[in-house]
Amino acid sequence: MEEGFRQLKLPYSSEIEKKFVKYRDLLKEWNQKINITSIEDDEEIYVKHFLDSIVLLDEGNFCEKKSLIDIGTGGGFPGYPLKIVNDELSVTLLDSLRKRIDFLDMVRKELNLEGVELIHGRAEDFGQNPKYREQFDICVSRAVAPLNVLGEYCLPFVKVGGYFAAYKSENISKEITDSESAINKLGGKIKEIKEINLPGSEILRKIVIIEKIEQTNSKYPRKAGKPSKDPLI
Repeated sequence: MEEGFRQLKLPYSSEIEKKFVKYRDLLKEWNQKINITSIEDDEEIYVKHFLDSIVLLDEGNFCEKKSLIDIGTGGGFPGYPLKIVNDELSVTLLDSLRKRIDFLDMVRKELNLEGVELIHGRAEDFGQNPKYREQFDICVSRAVAPLNVLGEYCLPFVKVGGYFAAYKSENISKEITDSESAINKLGGKIKEIKEINLPGSEILRKIVIIEKIEQTNSKYPRKAGKPSKDPLI
């Protein structure tokens, strides 16, 4: 982990290390009870969950207080690792499975993380809730879905001037092209695609940065299930 942080040019400390070790132990313990991840090897957890989550960070960003929501967070990725590295973040994690939220609540308590809210539910429902709609500086997601579908889930949560960061794998050229119209309909604009070599692996992580340039039309997100069954084009 320390070498990975060094390669990413991020600050590392004994306190950060302790939290990630505890997080790893809780993940492995709970994974015996509920299906959180197929990755169980310690080194792979560090690389493919923890380091992969924080590749969004660099020396020039996340250096001030911001509000962040993680959609389809699963085992807390990337939201919790980002919070561990920058405790100034106010983090909201949303997932549709109650048992995963219970796990995330245990992690929050064991790691003594403050400024964290957990939501059990669907993005389509909470994206229409005035308490959460267009209230966040940043939305992140590692969920496996096409970008036009993820955009409808995520952009309604982002303030104008904020951005949505979608974690993607290597071959996304066609997906980018196919999603541009949908992203525009949702009030967003693709700003850049960050490419990062994931430390400790041969994986090239791509993060699509979408800037929120105008408010999302009130008809989005559509009712639960609609974005995935009938994606925007």
